[in-house]
Amino acid sequence: MKPRSSRALPGRGGVVPAGEYPDSAQDLPMAGPVLDIKDFSVVYRSPGADVRAVHRVSLALHRGEVVGLAGESGSGKSTLAYGICRLLRPPALITSGSVTYQGRRAGRPVDVLHLRAEGLQHLRWREIAIVFQSAMNALNPVLNVRDQLLDVMHAHLKLTREEAAEKAASLLDLVGIPRNRLRSYPHELSGGMRQRVMIAMALATEPEIVIMDEPTTALDVVVQRDILAQIAELKESLGFSILFITHDLSLLLELADRIAVMYAGQLMELGTAGEIQHEAAHPYTKGLLRSFPSLHGQRRELAGIPGVPPDLSSLPPGCPFLPRCDFGTAACSDIDMTMAHVRTSDDLTHLTACPFVLPDEQQPRADRTAATQAVEG
Repeated sequence: MKPRSSRALPGRGGVVPAGEYPDSAQDLPMAGPVLDIKDFSVVYRSPGADVRAVHRVSLALHRGEVVGLAGESGSGKSTLAYGICRLLRPPALITSGSVTYQGRRAGRPVDVLHLRAEGLQHLRWREIAIVFQSAMNALNPVLNVRDQLLDVMHAHLKLTREEAAEKAASLLDLVGIPRNRLRSYPHELSGGMRQRVMIAMALATEPEIVIMDEPTTALDVVVQRDILAQIAELKESLGFSILFITHDLSLLLELADRIAVMYAGQLMELGTAGEIQHEAAHPYTKGLLRSFPSLHGQRRELAGIPGVPPDLSSLPPGCPFLPRCDFGTAACSDIDMTMAHVRTSDDLTHLTACPFVLPDEQQPRADRTAATQAVEG
């Protein structure tokens, strides 16, 4: 998607407009979240109809925090992440919302959706870096590790050749790769090492936010565990914030401070990792929790979520999860999916889009079949 001009949307008071992104070297103490997403929507435009990929998502990321974004494939997680960085290409189109970045180097809030090309170039990777899903596809196959690290630093940092070379070597030290691998090409590295190189590239400019899009996909569980431990250690030592995208909710229960659960482009539930694990309210979250085995306690029978995700080009009214929900009733087809406080939770930030199901409800509703038949019919 082409960067929009300052005429695309009205300006907002107190927020950096579509002009040049401020390049301040000072670290200023800032209040509020480092990234504030409000009412954000994305569609994929087609001649027949718009396909709603992300719908009215509001989410905040605070300094030093890990926010997990969980959901099945196709739920809109990556579209949301790339959309807030303005990395989506046509036919994707941002139709509503705001994205405000407030980093220490910025000096004041930055309206990401109004930045011009120059401002976006400064923002991306310098302030918000991304670890892409497939490191083999994200890395340049004809450049060695050293050249790719140097390319990032020369684009965003004012370093001499010697300083950049030393920083590239120290970045490999940081992620546990021997320095002699600087001359290696991506095909000469294992999957875990390629993923570590991507993490090193993301940290090269000391960003405030690192977006990790399925960073451990296709890796074996041992390597996955090592990389996750390293991510947690680096976050504590360097102080950046993480938006961690995955379809594996069990992984987020160990890593994330807060977890947002997405389905059909919408937020279903938002809460701390402990609340999601022990006091899940939305039936979709409950279904995800039942889909992986527990390492502790008594054995329990695994239960997948029946059915398939809905067609986003023709969503039914009300809750999009209703045709697959064990708790559904006819009233679910009339709700507006507004995120609201879970009534039984003491934490006002524990939110759910389901007003009917509470954390202590374990048995499906008796009228689920009739409600599902009414929707499908």
